[in-house]
Formats: sequence, C-alpha cells, structure tokens
Amino acid sequence: MSERVLAGEAGLSHGQVDPSGAASLRMAVIDRDSGFIQVLSKRLDRLGWEHRVLASPVPSDAVVAMRLSAVVVDLAVLGPQAWEWLGRLSTALPELGVVVCTGPSSVAQRVRGLRLGADDWITKPCHPEEVIARVQSVVRRRRRSEGRPETGPVVAGEVEIRSDQFQAFVGQRSVDLTRREFELIELLSGADGRVLEREEIYSRLWGYSMVRGDRSVDVFVRKLRQKLERASPRWRYIHTHFGIGYRFAAEQPDEAHSEAHEASDLMPGGDVRNAQPVGQTHAPDIRHTAALLT
Repeated sequence: MSERVLAGEAGLSHGQVDPSGAASLRMAVIDRDSGFIQVLSKRLDRLGWEHRVLASPVPSDAVVAMRLSAVVVDLAVLGPQAWEWLGRLSTALPELGVVVCTGPSSVAQRVRGLRLGADDWITKPCHPEEVIARVQSVVRRRRRSEGRPETGPVVAGEVEIRSDQFQAFVGQRSVDLTRREFELIELLSGADGRVLEREEIYSRLWGYSMVRGDRSVDVFVRKLRQKLERASPRWRYIHTHFGIGYRFAAEQPDEAHSEAHEASDLMPGGDVRNAQPVGQTHAPDIRHTAALLT
C-alpha cells in the first residue's frame, strides 16, 4: 500500500473552518490518476481539509483507525475485489460517507455500487469542485442524522429497530439488514404510519431526485419486506399503496389479506400496480427491472 499524507501533517486540527466558511473534513482519496489527484489535492489544501491519498485499497479496520469523515474511491483501482471491498467497508463503517469517482460505467454498475453502500457516484472526467461539493453533501446528511436526539428503539409488532446499532431485531435475533435496508426501515417506521411516496423515499435515501422508471425503491422494499416476514411471519410490516408509495405499520392480516399480499410479491418490485387489467394482453415491460438486478 502506497500512501501520501497531506495537510494533516501541517498541524491542521479536525473541524477547522476554511476561509469559505465550510468545516474542515478528514478524508481519503483512493486513486492512481496523478492528474486528478494533483488538481484535487491543491483544492483540498486550500480548504484546509486533512486528506490522505492511497494508491490501493486498505482493510476496513485500517480505515476505522484513520477516523475519516469520507472516502473518495476510483473502483478501477480496486480491480475484481471492488464490489466486495465496497460492501465490506460500508457494513463496517455505516457512518462513513462513500463517494465513488470513477470512469464511465453502466447503469447496472452504478446501481450495484449504490446498493452496496456508496452514497454518491461521479463519472470522470469531473471538476474537483463537484467532487468537493458532493463530499460535503454526503457528510452533511450524515451529521444531520447523527445529530438527531436519541429516542431509543422503535418497537413494532415483534420487530425492534435500534438506530444505535444500525440494525433490527426479532427477539434477540438480528434481521441482518444491509445499511441501505436499515436506512429504509428507519425512514418508513419514523413516518408514524404516514404513506411515503416513492420519490420522497428515493430523495431521502439517495440524496437526489429519482429518475423516471427507476425501480430501486421497489426492489429495496421487496427485499426488506421478505427479510422482515421471514423473521416475523405472523406480522406484516410494510404495506403498498398502489401508485403512491409505502406505509409502515405492524399488522396481523387475515388469511385473505395474506394471500393477496403474497400475490403482490410476484409482480416486479413487489407492487401489483403493474398488474394488467382484465382483458389486456400485453405483458408489463420488465427490462428495466432486470437491468437493476444484474
């Protein structure tokens, strides 16, 4: 592992404010593009941000020791282990802001990276000011989340949702949620029974507007719903409001409701609003959903 430690060795303190009024951050850049690193590093130096430039991936426990606010990573540097490393890092450090800054990629690759825990994705070539702005945005959202008053665990049915552990439990057994799945259940359960529209869910979890036709919210809801119902089969927690969004409430359905609910999971994204009316013969277009699952 090769490494350059910049700015931090100049005696800058964590949390120092730069001339523009933005708080100083501690971050790492995992990249081998010398031109990109040079331009970005000069701008970070002017801001007074502590930053490390790494030419190879480092173990997640080493990243913990760095006490970073964010990491900017070019997945090309990681090679075949990129996806595994990204998922492992996001699981080990759910509070870390992760911004992928890499070359041209497919929709499936970007979706996969965001699902594994990346908070944002930038395509090179890009301007260093955009990279900095996106890092600031990610960290700002993290700090707002961390600054919320401690309200204790949320209990619904048999499920206990613990924000301090980024996890949900049934009894003493963890439901084993990914970071994004936990953020989703925390968001839904915090709505106090209100229906959240898909666009609102996407905006609050991913930080930007949902692209028309994107099924990411439906896919994540289906996976979360399946995990909850495997762990707590006598209860239903996430309810679909067709054409609108989703509502969280612990309910024990009757048999008829249960059968209808199970049928809804057979539709793309677990949403029966895509079912064709009686007499309509053409099949729903599932090509986009298939691409997301690649």
